[in-house]
Order: sequence, then C-alpha cells, then structure tokens
Amino acid sequence: MRENRMEEQNNVSTAHSNSDPPSDRPLRVYADGIYDLFHFGHARSLEQAKKSFPNTYLLVGCCNDAVTHKYKGKTVMTEAERYESLRHCKWVDEVIPDAPWVITKEFLDKHKIDYVAHDSLPYADASGAGKDVYEFVKAIGKFKETKRTEGISTSDIIMRIVKDYNQYVLRNLDRGYSRKELGVSYVKEKRLRVNMRLKKLQEKVKEQQEKIQIVAMHRNEWVENADRLVAGFLEMFEEGCHKMGTAIRDRIQEQLRRQQSPGSYFLQNGKEEDDSSDEYEEYYDDDSDEYYYDDEGYNDGEEKK
Repeated sequence: MRENRMEEQNNVSTAHSNSDPPSDRPLRVYADGIYDLFHFGHARSLEQAKKSFPNTYLLVGCCNDAVTHKYKGKTVMTEAERYESLRHCKWVDEVIPDAPWVITKEFLDKHKIDYVAHDSLPYADASGAGKDVYEFVKAIGKFKETKRTEGISTSDIIMRIVKDYNQYVLRNLDRGYSRKELGVSYVKEKRLRVNMRLKKLQEKVKEQQEKIQIVAMHRNEWVENADRLVAGFLEMFEEGCHKMGTAIRDRIQEQLRRQQSPGSYFLQNGKEEDDSSDEYEEYYDDDSDEYYYDDEGYNDGEEKK
C-alpha cells in the first residue's frame, strides 16, 4: 500500500511538472498550516512556496484554535497571535484565517488557487481513516512540494521547554512572575529555589577546584623550570670553576719551570750584573794606562804619585 502511494505521488508530480502554468498573471500559490511558535523552519517553507514560480502571489491559510485543538492538540499561541506572526513574514502576500483542515475544490475555486505548496509527508484528514489531507490536490496535479528544515519544529521547541521546565520556571519567577501565574505551588517554588542555590554553589565549588588545579599545574611547571635552571647554573658554575682551576694550576707550573731552569737563572744574574755596573762608570785612558772611577771610589793615578 505504501509503494502504491509513493507511485501515485510520483505520477502526480510528473503530471504537475508537465502542466504549463499561466504566464499572463501571478500564480496564486496556497500554503497552509498551524504555525504555532512561528520559527525559521516555517519561514523557509513559505520562502520555497513563494519562489516556486518566477511570479507568485502567496496565500497562507492558518487554522483556528477550535480546529487545531480538535485534530492536532493544544497550541502555545492563540489563533490571533498565529495570524499576526504570519502577516509579519516577508514572503506572505495574504493571510487566510480560519483555514479548513482539508482542502476542497470549493475552497480552491473561492480563492482562485492555482497550486498548493506543502511538504510531501501525508497528514491525516478529518475522517479518521488515515487519508492524506492533500490527496485531492495531488490527484488533480496542483500540489507543489516543499522541503522541511531539519532540526527545528514546534514540537522540538516545546520539548526543550519541557525538558528544562524547572529552569524556565525559576527564570520567570526571577523576572517577576508569581507562582500562581506559573501554576506552581508554594512548596514547589521553595524546593526549586533551594535546588537552584545548591546548583549555583556546586558550580562555584567546581570553578574554585578548577582554579586550584590550574595553580597547582603552574606551580609544578615552575618547580620543574626552577630545578632545570638550578641544574644548568650548577653545571655552568662547575665547568667555570674547573676551567679557572686548570688555568691557575698551569700558571703556577709555568712559574716553577722558569725558576728551575738554569738559563733563566743566568739570564736573571746577568740582568743584575748589568744593573750594578750602571752604578759605576769606568773610564780608560790609553796614554796613561790609568783607570778612573767617577765616584768617591778607588783612583789608580793617585797611588802612582
């Protein structure tokens, strides 16, 4: 049965693609839905409907609260709020309130609709037999398929709120809403506030623990770096001391070798003799064969007289 339905949809799509739309006026394309908590997934589907043809006039039908609550369930927004949300979407040219749950030929003729745009998923009609509400439109070749936006839907948004219900209750209590407006008992309100304080305390403790871990990590790094620097300094100091000790030892040995060497000794005595001979200046006279010393020292000539 599912294969037959898919084959029927393919045939309808082929028949639709072969039909030639009028080119002398804007095509009137109709899209419908509930549009509760209007989001960008709704806007994208309407954008696809608007851009399905080069010249499109987009009509958007929205079911009222009575029909929606009967066939789909309770909505978050009222029908007036949903109508107004659609009017503020830039892709929408006209909003049709109180739209029918099942599209009929009379409805198409009344609004002069050329095509109906919607995603291809089957939606149950009002008969309870599980028939698709767009079955008639698909059969006459006036259905234009759009694609759903993955990851966003009204049901998903409601699920997020229900999942974090307590947080949203506290959020609104902090913003000034009363517990009666939120439908919360006195005991539940106090319990939620205590739990929230405990949660904040846990977060602070966790934050302090993370800071302590960071400080300890930096301390360990500092200790490692300090040990490395001290070891490097000691190594350099030891090497410098070794070089200095070697230089001192070599210098001492060199001095000892000079003192113990005979040539060095005579060279030193000769220097002393040269220095002592400078104190006395010797004069020699070839004619008289006399020596004169120019100090108060010995005079050979005087003794000869």
